[in-house]
Order: sequence, then structure tokens, then C-alpha cells
Amino acid sequence: MAKQKKAPRPKAETPKGFRDYFGTEVTERTEMLQGIAAVYHRYGFDALESSGVETVQALGKFLPDVDRPNEGVFAWQETDDDGNGDWLALRYDLTAPLARVYAQHRNDLPTPYRRYAMGPVWRNEKPGPGRYRQFYQCDADTVGTGSVAADAEICAMLSDCLEEVGIPRGDYLVRVNNRKVLNGVLEAMGVADEGQQADVLRTIDKFDKVGEAGVRELLGKGRLDASGAYIDGVGLAAEQAEPVIAFLTSKGATAADTLANLRAAIGDSAVGAEGVDELEQIAALLEAGGYGSDRIEIDPSVVRGLGYYTGPVFEAELTFEILDEKGRKRQFGSVAGGGRYDDLVARFTGQKVPAVGVSIGVDRLLAALREKGRMSGESEGPVVVTVMDRDRMADYQAMVAELRQAGIRAEVYLGNPKNFGNQLKYADKRNSPAAVIEGADEKDRGVVQVKDLILGKKIAENATLEEWKERPSQAEIPRDQLVQHIQKLLKGDS
Repeated sequence: MAKQKKAPRPKAETPKGFRDYFGTEVTERTEMLQGIAAVYHRYGFDALESSGVETVQALGKFLPDVDRPNEGVFAWQETDDDGNGDWLALRYDLTAPLARVYAQHRNDLPTPYRRYAMGPVWRNEKPGPGRYRQFYQCDADTVGTGSVAADAEICAMLSDCLEEVGIPRGDYLVRVNNRKVLNGVLEAMGVADEGQQADVLRTIDKFDKVGEAGVRELLGKGRLDASGAYIDGVGLAAEQAEPVIAFLTSKGATAADTLANLRAAIGDSAVGAEGVDELEQIAALLEAGGYGSDRIEIDPSVVRGLGYYTGPVFEAELTFEILDEKGRKRQFGSVAGGGRYDDLVARFTGQKVPAVGVSIGVDRLLAALREKGRMSGESEGPVVVTVMDRDRMADYQAMVAELRQAGIRAEVYLGNPKNFGNQLKYADKRNSPAAVIEGADEKDRGVVQVKDLILGKKIAENATLEEWKERPSQAEIPRDQLVQHIQKLLKGDS
């Protein structure tokens, strides 16, 4: 009888495009989400936690750059007795589930419905550096009102969120545009064919990369790209391209100047005029709320996502410089975006339902704060109570209970206590602020030893002799003063 082969051990590795997050990363993200949620809540938005799985039909065609609904998502088909069943998928974003929730529960929800949602989303796309298939989104949306005040409110709330999590004024800008203005530009160009309109939109989206001259070439016959390859253009006459150029270069010194330039760019278009009027109202509402151009500004160069949105669009951009992997200076870029989308719920109800929302890229925000040194990437661990005598575990548990009741994070060392040095190594690895030591001698005298691991690290780095004398790294204190001593140590007073 042939010897049965053993099944190979599974590889201990994450799937391609996924990663694990440990202590500090999870803590920092949680704190950021709590800060953003506090702002959303302050604005009157209610929390919503929808299913992580939706039917592919519910996700619909609102997946970018795919021709089939189950491409771009992690999807599978349930099978019933006949071998058929619904196609299900992990949610791609938090907006499509909102449309389904509102359509399903609209008779029970207030109108307008203001909700925020936070959680992971999954995209079956090719991963790359910093681009994962699972990541967090943090959304807020108002469904059921076409009021421009709702658009202005989302912009103000986005500004407040950035400041709440540690991005000060001067380091960010919320930029606002309007799809209706672009529709007016297309009208002024005389471009009615939907395919050609899509080509124009794609060309406009390249403005940041190729500039005014490049857009002119791409709207016309075409251009050579950096690699030397020739890219065919849209094929418009030079005079047809002028409204697009006027639109993209219409930003003036003030909001009033920008709006005047936009009115010139749209010509006689009624829909374009409606879009400029909406931008004017948004600017006035924001100014009344104390949000000046140093925080939020009208900027026609915001074109990303215009094919999806139906009215105002906005993008939050961090304006400070960082060094890229080659040591070159560049701006950090966009960390949030959103706008008005009035067609999504209609897929379920057959009736247009106005909606506006924003999505904040939490992981990008965290990366930005680390770049600026506003997050260390390290968190303080618990106070570690060492074990000198296995038979006195109850005494050590009493110590951590007292510390915890005082709101101090603490734990008893639960490994093998035989080697005391290993206990201190453990405390260091946990980034503990202090280790508590109570042997038989200390117990008899009613004292404990507290080793200041924070100062110990500083001494190892660059603390002076005077600092060491002022605050020795280990102190003997009465047992009944343990909590007070640790509290002072954590405040830096001991």
C-alpha cells in the first residue's frame, strides 16, 4: 500500500493586495475615525452600519472602469436547488449600499436622511505600492434634498474634519466645482455626441498632468506623450476647444473673479448658468459660516469624477510638501472627495432622489499625519507589573486592578518569570512607560520599586547627567502610593 502523502502546510502569508494592521496602526485609525465621527455627529448626521455584502445587482453599473457588474468586485454566486442563485459581492464603496438602504427603508427614514458610515470596502483591482484591495472609507451623505445649502454644509464639515484630526489651516484646501458648469461648456462647444463628450471629459481630467497646451493638443489632432507614443486627439476644431480652455483657466484672484470668468466660458448655456449660480450660492453660504478662501475655494480645475456627479463636486487637498521615494519634493495631494449625485437611488425607485456626500480617505490622512510628524507610529504600552514570586500572583493582580481602576493601562507579566531580564525586555518591547517590581524584601518593607522606562530610553539616547540625577530611572516608593506615583510618572512629574 502506497504511503499517503501529507497535506502541505498552508503558507503563512496575506493574499496579494491585502495586509495586516497591528496595535498602533489600529489605535491611530480608531482615534481618527472617532474624531471624524464626532464632527459628523455634531452636524446632525446619524450613524449607519450596512451589510458588508450586497447583491451585484444592487452595486450596479456604478463601478468605475468595468464593463460587467461582477468585475472589479469580489463576487460569488449562491446556488439554489435549481443550480441558480443571486450573485453577491463584498461592497465596493459605501455609496451604493446607501442608495439601496434608502430605497428599501425610505418610508421609515426622515427626509432628508443624513447618515455617516465608516468601514472597510473591497476592490478586486490590481494592487500596487500603497494601493490595497481592502481599505477604509469614511462617508457622510444627505439624501432627499436638492438644496445648495446641503452642498455647502458638506464642504464646511469636511474642512472641520480635517482640522479635527490634526491638519491645520494652511495645510489643506477644499476645492469646489460644478458638473453643470462643464455641461454648459460642452453646450458652448457644440459637442452633443455622448461618446465625444466622454472623450472631452477624459481629456479635461488630464489637465493637471499635461497643462493647457497638452489639453489643446488632445482636444484637437493629438500629441506625443513623454514616451514618444502618439495619442490620438478628440478631433475638435481649435475654436471648439476654446470654451474648455476658458473653463480650465478661469480661476481668478477672488471667488467673484472666478465666477465671472466661468460665466464667460459657458456663453448662453442655461444649464451652465445654473451651475455658476449654485457655486455663487455655495460661496456666499460658506462665507456666512466663516469659511474663507483660505479653507474652501471655487476652483474649476477640480474635474476628477465629473462623469459620476450631477452638480457641485469637491475635493480636499493637502497643500504641504513631502519627499517622494526619489527624494523629490511634491505636494501630498487629495485625501477626500465628493459631490452631488441625483441618479443613484433612481435605479431602485424609478424616481430621481437628490443626494450629496463626501468620502474621506482615512488611510491617506493617517499617512499624511505621519509624514508631518503629527503621529509617531508608536503608542504607549501598559504598565507592566513583574512577577518575582509565582506564589504571590494575587498580590500582583491586586496592583494591576488598582492601576486599572485609576484609568491606567496595566498588565501582569504572564510569561515564564524565571528570567527577570526577559520580563524587562518584554516591557521594553511593549513600549511600557514603567515596570513595577515587588520581591519578598519589598513586600516585607511595604514598598515597591518602579522602573521608569520612559526616562530609561531617554537616558539611552541623549539625557544629561543632570536630568538623570533630577529624575532617577528607578524609585522605591511606599506600596500604598503606587497609583499616585505612576500617575505623576505618566504626566512627567515624578
